[in-house]
Amino acid sequence: MSSIGIKTGDTIEVVTGKDRGKRGKVLAADPATARVIVEGRNIAKRHTKPRPVPGSGGQQMAPGGVLDQEAPLRRSNVMLVCPSCDQATRIGKKVGDGRNVRVCKKCGSDIDK
Repeated sequence: MSSIGIKTGDTIEVVTGKDRGKRGKVLAADPATARVIVEGRNIAKRHTKPRPVPGSGGQQMAPGGVLDQEAPLRRSNVMLVCPSCDQATRIGKKVGDGRNVRVCKKCGSDIDK
């Protein structure tokens, strides 16, 4: 399992695809499949049936219909946005204060503070 260099809560920019050039916050990152879910990006339609709400004894029904939800993006299609220089950048790593720190390749500042 390899590290993808992006963590939950990071701001990323989409590099390719229908949302190219748009930014968003990472909701979930899965290093095993190298995919990230970004808030408000790569929206897909999900068709659902009405179903009983758990714990209601079948009295309440969750509505059905066509729902919009975020679909995962490949790690190669997004870039991390550096918080200090506000540009999409590649990620370097260095050891600082006894732990690994992500570093911006453009301005050289630490991303993890």
